[in-house]
Amino acid sequence: MPLRHLGFIDLPPHAGAGGFDHAAVHQASGRIYVAHTANDAVDVIDIEAQKYVGSIPGLTAVAGALVAEPDVVFTSNRGEDTVGVFTVGGAPRIDRISVGIRPNGLAYDPRRARLLAAHVGDPGRPGSCTVSVIDVRARKRIADVAVSGRTRWTVYDPVADAFHVNIADPPQIVVVESGDPVGIRRVVTIPHAGPHGLDLDVVRRRLFCACDAGVLLETDADGGTLLATEAIAGAPDVVFFNAALQRLYVAIGDPGLIEVFDTAPLRRHETIVTETGAHTLSFDAARNIVCVFLPASHRAAVYSDRA
Repeated sequence: MPLRHLGFIDLPPHAGAGGFDHAAVHQASGRIYVAHTANDAVDVIDIEAQKYVGSIPGLTAVAGALVAEPDVVFTSNRGEDTVGVFTVGGAPRIDRISVGIRPNGLAYDPRRARLLAAHVGDPGRPGSCTVSVIDVRARKRIADVAVSGRTRWTVYDPVADAFHVNIADPPQIVVVESGDPVGIRRVVTIPHAGPHGLDLDVVRRRLFCACDAGVLLETDADGGTLLATEAIAGAPDVVFFNAALQRLYVAIGDPGLIEVFDTAPLRRHETIVTETGAHTLSFDAARNIVCVFLPASHRAAVYSDRA
C-alpha cells in the first residue's frame, strides 16, 4: 500500500538562514525531536496529537537529534562544537560536552553508554575530519579518531559491536570500534560519489547507503560487499529503515521527494512529492509514521505506512 497522508503540523517560522535537519523519535511518548537549524533549537512534536508542543532553544546551529531509549536525547551542535544531552519531558537541563569541529552525525552504543559524534570538520584546518567517542555516564569525551574526509551520517551496529560512519570524499564507510581500544576496524570503499544517508537492517546484516551521485546501495554489513544498487531521483540526505515492513525511506531535497524502497529484494516501492528543500524526515517504528520536514512552509507532513 502507498504512504497515506494524515495532514500537516505547523512549526515555528525560521529566525535565520537554513531550515530543518536530522530528527529522532521517542517511541514511548510519541514525541519527535527535530533539529531546527535556522532557529538554533530543537522543535518537539506530539505525533499522536499531531501538534507542535514546544522548542528547546540555545543549541547553536544544531544539526541533528538522536534519542536513546528509555529517555535520553542527544543533539549535535555544529555552531559550538558540542553535543547536548538531556532527558525527555519538561524543561530540560542540557549538559554540553566538547567534541570535534562541527559535529553532525550521532550514533549510540547502549551497552557501554557511548555516543559517537561524527564531524564535518573545517577544510582550512588539516586533520579536523574526525569522530569522537563520548562516555555518556561520565559526560566526557574519551577518544578521537581521524578519518580521511568529511563525515555524513553514522549508525551503531549491535551485532558487529561497532559504528558505521559514512565519509563523503573519498567515498567510504568507516567501521569504528565501540570497545577499547577505540579505532578503525575496517574501511569499505564505496564506488559512487558522496555517501550520505545511512541505515542498517540488523537482522539481515544489510547497510543501506544513499549517495549524492543519485544511487542507493545495499552492502553486506559484515564485509562491505556491494549487493544491490538502485537509482534515486537526486542527491539524498536522511534515510530510515522500517524493519517491520522491510522498507527504506529516502529524503531527497531537490526536487523534494520521499522515495520508498522495498528491501527484500531492493526495489522502488513508490515516490511521494513533498516540497523543494525537504531533505530530512523521521520514522516512528512503533506507529509506522513518517514525518517529512518542509522548510519553505516550516511544517511537518505526516504519513502512515502499512503493509
